[in-house]
Amino acid sequence: MNTQPIGIFDSGIGGTSIWKEIHNLLPNEDTIYLADSANAPYGPKGRENILALSIKNTEYLLKKGCKLIVVACNTATTNAIDYLRHTYPVPFIGIEPAIKPAALQTKHHAVGILATKGTLSSALFSKTSGEFASHVNVIEQVGEGLVELIESGKVQSEDMRNLLKGYLKPMIDAHIDHLVLGCTHYPYLIPLLTELLPKHVKIIDSGEAVARQTKAILNQHGLINKATTNGKHHFFTNGNPDIMKSLLNSTSTVEFLDF
Repeated sequence: MNTQPIGIFDSGIGGTSIWKEIHNLLPNEDTIYLADSANAPYGPKGRENILALSIKNTEYLLKKGCKLIVVACNTATTNAIDYLRHTYPVPFIGIEPAIKPAALQTKHHAVGILATKGTLSSALFSKTSGEFASHVNVIEQVGEGLVELIESGKVQSEDMRNLLKGYLKPMIDAHIDHLVLGCTHYPYLIPLLTELLPKHVKIIDSGEAVARQTKAILNQHGLINKATTNGKHHFFTNGNPDIMKSLLNSTSTVEFLDF
């Protein structure tokens, strides 16, 4: 099984930020990436719909022979990963906002979190925040509209800039020194966020930690690909392939998949 691909799915193209970190750390691994852009964002859809979409994505990747699946979506992780782990025979890696390191590192005792409604209202986020951030002023902001703009290829648009200005103002007013990105789409906003935030604010996302966890679980299960050649990568989307390709900055082909 160790030569089979790693499967990665997200509600859209945002999880390619996770794919890049996994590829950087594990360049010899083959990967299959599935973007359910036609249903993005997952945040407002409710748990039953999110679970159904996550099952559909998982079963597609399993049919492709994936040895491990990364749920590269905070909302899908919080709503579906327990079910997926109990139902399917491969290991699953989930994503959750990095509220723990932000809470441990803050000097101003104030951190911001930008995430989807589905993530911020989840039991998992509530548990993590209660355990590690009870002593910290956490300014939560639902990033309504951000995923849609990213999926439309409008990362640098004036609409994006105006949305972010409004979302960041309460955080800046509260003197945050860390901003947690609670959606895998949002790392693509880091250049704009860096421009809009005070210079001392540290931006935290989960990409590197997810890549390290993926490597650890592959090792634990004896699934590391020991090939010395670079891995092969296949990208599928039910959205616009050109927008995904522009984010990947690679020669990889992106196929449209009607699913």
